[in-house]
Amino acid sequence: MPEAPEVQVVIDTLARDLKDAEIEDVIVRYEKVIAHPSKEDFKKEILHQHFRSFQRIGKYLIFLMDTKVLVCHLRMEGKFYIYDDQIDQSKHIHLIFCLKDGRKVCYHDTRKFGRFYLYPLCEDYSNLPALKNVGYDYRDEKVTPAYLYTKIHPLKRNLKSALLDQRIIAGIGNIYANEICFASGLDPRSRCHRISKKDCEAIVFHTRRILNEAIQYGGSTIRDYTSSLGVTGRFQLRLKVHGKDGQACPICGQEIEKIFVNQRGTYLCRNCQKRK
Repeated sequence: MPEAPEVQVVIDTLARDLKDAEIEDVIVRYEKVIAHPSKEDFKKEILHQHFRSFQRIGKYLIFLMDTKVLVCHLRMEGKFYIYDDQIDQSKHIHLIFCLKDGRKVCYHDTRKFGRFYLYPLCEDYSNLPALKNVGYDYRDEKVTPAYLYTKIHPLKRNLKSALLDQRIIAGIGNIYANEICFASGLDPRSRCHRISKKDCEAIVFHTRRILNEAIQYGGSTIRDYTSSLGVTGRFQLRLKVHGKDGQACPICGQEIEKIFVNQRGTYLCRNCQKRK
């Protein structure tokens, strides 16, 4: 699943290509891709709207339009393609925005898990129903060490599950949770109530550092992710532990191991990462 860096690359690229473009028609090939409102209302309400501003909260893409807010979650394999005229007839293209300038913006999703939501324009779109269970984005200034400590200290579960909880910090997925734990010197199986305030300082610092660096490198092109808009993710070349099982730890040289934490593939160095 694309995480915050990959979603940021997509939204930045769409901002470059779609700024002020007008939607003249919409073709819905798979009705369930429209989560809100109904397909008929969605098609009617989005006509002649312009793409004015482009934002991201966690793993959600936010398109601010003239009088509407379009929210999209790519889920596992969602991608956007922009065609100048003829579109790909792939059965995996489920939604097509036909622009006034003749271009077609196609949403492609092999697994059909991605969803679109359309709401009236509002000042605080973080309160929209689709985002009600999404916490502060990792870039939000409210995400401080004190905030993180307050959120996770009462929890009895492991650190990795807390990092993946989008209600606490939005935007971290499996790849970057592994990297954040390694950079912070913490075993991802550590219990949250044993994580110190100093640990939280390291987690917040490395979360921002790693995810911001990943954005600079276009995200991590691992498995199914590609920006699909001409941007190649290169951050996977800078990963320290994720996918490196059997290789030497870049710090101590001990072999990196792959284990499973909450059924998620997890990579760590037992020597460098302390279990609490």
